[in-house]
Amino acid sequence: MGAGDAEGLVHGTTVGTGAGRWLGDSRRRRRPALDAPDGRGILFPERLPTFTRVPAPESLHGLVRWCWLPRWDLPAGVVSRQEVLPFPASNLVVEPGGVRLHGPSTRASHRDLTGSGWAVGLLLRPAAWTSLPGGPAAVRDTSVPLDEPDLLATVTAAMAAGADDEAVAVATGWANERLAPPDEGGLLADAFEDLVAGDRDVVRVDQAAERLGLTVRAVQRLARRYIGVAPLAVIRRYRLQEAAQRLREDPSVTIAAVAAGLGYADQAHLSADFRQVLGLAPRDYRRAAGAATSRGASKTP
Repeated sequence: MGAGDAEGLVHGTTVGTGAGRWLGDSRRRRRPALDAPDGRGILFPERLPTFTRVPAPESLHGLVRWCWLPRWDLPAGVVSRQEVLPFPASNLVVEPGGVRLHGPSTRASHRDLTGSGWAVGLLLRPAAWTSLPGGPAAVRDTSVPLDEPDLLATVTAAMAAGADDEAVAVATGWANERLAPPDEGGLLADAFEDLVAGDRDVVRVDQAAERLGLTVRAVQRLARRYIGVAPLAVIRRYRLQEAAQRLREDPSVTIAAVAAGLGYADQAHLSADFRQVLGLAPRDYRRAAGAATSRGASKTP
């Protein structure tokens, strides 16, 4: 379904007829509150459009980590390049042009924003794949369309009305209806993700397996089934996100110190990961991020 088809299902600023069962009590607020920001994955925060992350409701615990909403409205001829190092996870994304399921990414990516637009996304937990078609490996580094016209229409209506909280309620309500409770394997995959995301001392698969009480082979099977990339790739992605964040936010820390703090054997190994995934050396990234910060500060009144 294209953007024009979606617009044909929206009547003024009223949320479409399918929205009621998804909205719950959300109409009490017009805008969602910003949660505590997690700067990992965003390589140049100063370039971001208006961007909100809203924690998923408790009913989606184990299935959705958060809902994210960017909006942008750029002058004619202006292009804003958004560069990210995505979380090793899948996303369900609603945009004016349709609904898509994006698989895990093995590399940094970018999108050039022009004109005006928006998106509403759900960062999925590994266990969500219990209910989704195919498997995460089948959509690694790509995306597939989902035929969800009601979801598209109601989210589009809410965003057109400036009711971001309603858009979040619709998207999370859809997830509540469509995603089954996590199965045992999904819960274990979620536990692996939580461990790697929260403990930077975990730098090897055998460490993760030991802390989870599993074999290395069992962790490998879980990652393939529920995440779509190898467990070592998950670990390296989180460590690389943290390295980029530290290099960007703390000019005083040395690259060698960042490498040591995140379990790399030495600075050369961190630099090799940086070049392979981001396409530039840590020193060059730090310089580019600092320049972007300076430009952003110069525009602040």
